[in-house]
Amino acid sequence: MYTLFHHPFCPHSRFVRLVLGEYGLDLQLVEERAWERREGFLTLNPAGTTPVLSVDGLPPVPGVNVIAEFIDEACGPEMGDRRLLPTSTAERIEVRRLMSWFNEKFFEEASNLLVTERIYKRFMSEEDGGGPPSTDVIRAAKTNVRYHLAYIGWLAQRRNFLAGDRPTYADLAAAAHLSAIDYLGDVPWIEDDAAKAWYARVKSRPSFRPLLSDWLAGVPASRTYVDLDF
Repeated sequence: MYTLFHHPFCPHSRFVRLVLGEYGLDLQLVEERAWERREGFLTLNPAGTTPVLSVDGLPPVPGVNVIAEFIDEACGPEMGDRRLLPTSTAERIEVRRLMSWFNEKFFEEASNLLVTERIYKRFMSEEDGGGPPSTDVIRAAKTNVRYHLAYIGWLAQRRNFLAGDRPTYADLAAAAHLSAIDYLGDVPWIEDDAAKAWYARVKSRPSFRPLLSDWLAGVPASRTYVDLDF
């Protein structure tokens, strides 16, 4: 049994949920508000960040990159052509490069900023950094979303999927970050048809269904969030 300590709108947590969904692994979810720095959670991950994966008989697996590598080592060889981190060195380099792009660059420049300002801060105490969202931060993050979306579109025009001919960690990482901010209506889909068509294909996969059922009281999902033919 896999237990994931996560937040429903944490992009890194969403990536791990998609990976486990693609592999058909049983998953128990435990919502964690990382900003509260709960003692029990800090025991699992002293860094105090989500996600953290708990697996029976093993130490906690903290952080999106460590979890991705662990899942590939534990489950990947059995998946054959469905393996999300390919076997050839050149393909693995490209998948890891794009994973880093989305889980680090896109996260720092766009998705984490928007989720923090528009979701997390609603639930944070003033001592934890809560309060009204910063319009300047949101404006800058939305600008950054546009060039990341253009890069996704550029990749999608040249490949069947972002890193090659079949779905990989790269697609799930990009889609996880986009899904979190698409809920908020902060993805300008009208600006890139190739990116939009790629995302529609990924969003239609069965592993995506649990993400599309997530909702936040007081913050309705955008019109495009659950629409597979948006």
